[in-house]
Amino acid sequence: MQRKNRLSKPKTTTPKKTSIEYPVRINKYISNSGICSRRDADKLIQEGRIQINGTVVTELGMKVEQKDEVKFNGKVISPQNFVYVLLNKPKDYISTMEDPENRKTVMDLVKTACDERIYPVGRLDRNTTGLLLLTNDGELSQKMTHPSYKIKKIYQAELDKPLTSNHFEEIANGFTLDDGPVTVSDIAILDTTKKNIGLQIHIGRNRIVRRIFENFGYEVEKLDRTMYGSLTKKDLPRGKWRFLTDKEIILLKNLT
Repeated sequence: MQRKNRLSKPKTTTPKKTSIEYPVRINKYISNSGICSRRDADKLIQEGRIQINGTVVTELGMKVEQKDEVKFNGKVISPQNFVYVLLNKPKDYISTMEDPENRKTVMDLVKTACDERIYPVGRLDRNTTGLLLLTNDGELSQKMTHPSYKIKKIYQAELDKPLTSNHFEEIANGFTLDDGPVTVSDIAILDTTKKNIGLQIHIGRNRIVRRIFENFGYEVEKLDRTMYGSLTKKDLPRGKWRFLTDKEIILLKNLT
């Protein structure tokens, strides 16, 4: 179980933004517009949903000049500056853009971060705390949440009762839930109560950590995500956010 953070203290105080150089391939242009990944952009092109200067394009290698007008489903799109925000999510906030029940969302915590429209990468449930990445980089977001990339996540769970040795071994060795097999990369008992458990996983199914312990008769009373990919909570208090450093962005993109 990794417990030490080797990243230096973040020095970035303004958003890291990326620019686009022309001419640019149409799929990259679409991806940089925040709509989807390049792979999905290719599908949109093949489906005839992209126009350049009023003409439907189906050629994947087409390049766009800065003066060109590009439309998706009839609406003009343009590349955005990419912004990457890391939030240490507190309890009682939901990981959505808005909520029909007017509950607090993570967007309330980052509304002053930037002018760009950023989105949560994946979700933490309302009662789970810890690291949540928000960005308008659609391609990175999709890769960070797609199972095939097996992004590392470390959680600290506080259980309602001590974890037995038998259950520890069963979790460590892998088992099966209703929606498929569960493989835990690492598990550690963090104190003498045997209630505080560290868990490293590379899967991202819904409520997976809580369901792991529920499967063996435990209730997770507290759950905190302490590492996401190469990102850690160092120097980031609960409820606060910061922009990623150049180094952190590069490390994340190397993971995917």
